[in-house]
Amino acid sequence: MKKISLKDIALLAGASPSTVSFVLNGKGKEMRISETLEKKIKDVAKKEGYHPNQVAVSLRTGQSKILGLIVESIGGHFFGALARVIEAEAEKFGYRIIYCSTENDPNKGRDMIRMLSQSQVDGYLITPVEGMENDIKELMKHRKPLVLIDGYYPEVSAPYVLVDNAAGVTRGMTHLIEKGYRKIAYVTVDMDLVQLNQREAAYIAILKKHKLPSGDKLIFKLPYNYDKQQGAEELCAFIKSHNGLDAIFFATNYLGITGLQSIRKLNLRIPDDIAVVCFDDHDIFSLYPPGIDSLQQPVEEIAITAIHLLLKQLGKNTIKMKGAGAEIKGRFVARGSS
Repeated sequence: MKKISLKDIALLAGASPSTVSFVLNGKGKEMRISETLEKKIKDVAKKEGYHPNQVAVSLRTGQSKILGLIVESIGGHFFGALARVIEAEAEKFGYRIIYCSTENDPNKGRDMIRMLSQSQVDGYLITPVEGMENDIKELMKHRKPLVLIDGYYPEVSAPYVLVDNAAGVTRGMTHLIEKGYRKIAYVTVDMDLVQLNQREAAYIAILKKHKLPSGDKLIFKLPYNYDKQQGAEELCAFIKSHNGLDAIFFATNYLGITGLQSIRKLNLRIPDDIAVVCFDDHDIFSLYPPGIDSLQQPVEEIAITAIHLLLKQLGKNTIKMKGAGAEIKGRFVARGSS
């Protein structure tokens, strides 16, 4: 069977080979090709099973039309949703995405950057891991387009996009305080990441503002890769050791899920015995009686802003931004746990 060529697609679509090339290389809008013709060309190419030779395209254009996405865990609720939006938005501009996970291991992150570099990706979208600062600096040194997502390194001037962590915690804590809760614990992860540091600092600040009990005794930290059963047991011990504890603020959704297990083990009722608020929503929280109050991250806005920041570096100039980064406000969802 004869292999279908670009000229064959042009003949079938009733367009010139150059027009077909522009469309299939994601330059239809840039070259002002009508949406009708663009759709016709793509439909013909799909029907005939035509795929451009990526090596040839890369050699000709200097671009692979591939972007690398490195996240903490592609299976995580937040990062999975983020990846889906990024992929859909990138596709609109003719880019494909290669996914990688670091599991918060800087060595694995370093390997992923090396692998993506060998794959000649045009740009990088990376969720920062503690210990990868020099790797990001190296990419910037070689003028590689990149955007950090869900965090940043204070000493590295790379573009970034994340939720407004301080505003989110302040909103959730204010809700608890206005409801009359006074002894509020904070459960977080023992990692030195800017987003976690911002959340913890906001928790401490709001307690001091309202002259409520604060300090390390009310803050409980679990290691990132904690065993779920052991973590739940340790959290049970923490709750039991604090008489009069009337609310808990969880810094992440997976900590919140562990917390619900601990609260159930202790036969405590939510919110009658203890109130719960969690940073970052999860499907479980809307199903778990009576519904868990949470700070929803604006996943779609974060993803779209990140991909457009990267496209801007690649010469697409799709948005204008002031400064190096963007912090986007989340939304507080009150369900029934406080």
